[in-house]
Amino acid sequence: MFHVQYVVSGGGHSHLRETEVAVMAKLFESIGKLGLALAIGGGVVNSALFNVDAGHQAVIFDRFRGVQDEVVGEGTHFLIPWVQKPIIFDCRSRPRNVPVITGSKDLQNVNITLRILFRPVTNQLPRIFTSIGEDYDERVLPSITTEVLKAVVARFDAGELITQRELVSRQVSEDLTERASTFGLILDDVSLTHLTFGKEFTEAVEMKQVAQQEAERARFVVEKAEQQKQAAIISAEGDSQAALLIANSLMEAGDGLVELRKLEAAEDIAFQLSRSRNVTYLPSGQGTLLQLPQ
Repeated sequence: MFHVQYVVSGGGHSHLRETEVAVMAKLFESIGKLGLALAIGGGVVNSALFNVDAGHQAVIFDRFRGVQDEVVGEGTHFLIPWVQKPIIFDCRSRPRNVPVITGSKDLQNVNITLRILFRPVTNQLPRIFTSIGEDYDERVLPSITTEVLKAVVARFDAGELITQRELVSRQVSEDLTERASTFGLILDDVSLTHLTFGKEFTEAVEMKQVAQQEAERARFVVEKAEQQKQAAIISAEGDSQAALLIANSLMEAGDGLVELRKLEAAEDIAFQLSRSRNVTYLPSGQGTLLQLPQ
């Protein structure tokens, strides 16, 4: 009888344990379903949000209605997941260098590099995305820059491109700004950073500079010879005038002028000799005893 009660008691414990296991299984199953629901919900919420950083703007593409006309500004925004997609544009000024090889008015090859600071017009971003695409700068700027540069440079010859560089740069900036506005672009700055010519023109310029230097040197030699000639003529005229004056003086005064000049020369010689220590003056008509070595 006691043995039967023991078996019954053991069966009760086993049933209780199975009940606990079933409850724990249902609990874990509920937690798993809740976690899955939260994960799915989080994924849906995350896919329904997008961020637009500072200096950027977004265009919304709807799978049913196409590109929306409204431009989305900076911040966090909502969209319909899997139906709408944001296309984000950088609206800050960005630099771009465009090299162009063209010809001048006098048919000289010119290598020009143009530096452009550009940005899109914000309210025209939907049209830019629809008609041009996200890589609008790659598609638009090289072509319109080449077109404008060729048109402007063709108005000047090679020398004017150097001497009137500021005028060339201003005309390029005005024409290019007007051309870019038709594509919804703003050009904040346009400048010529590089301007060189072909090898033939460079050699011709160097030869011209050498020829100018040679011409300047030859002109200097001619001017120097002319100055020397004038100096010689003036000197000869002075000598002739002096000789004429002397001749007139001799005719008027006779030999008196010659004697005067002799006295002046003798006085000058005596003065020079008196200053020399190696010369001793001996008056004539007087006896002077000198102690000479035997």
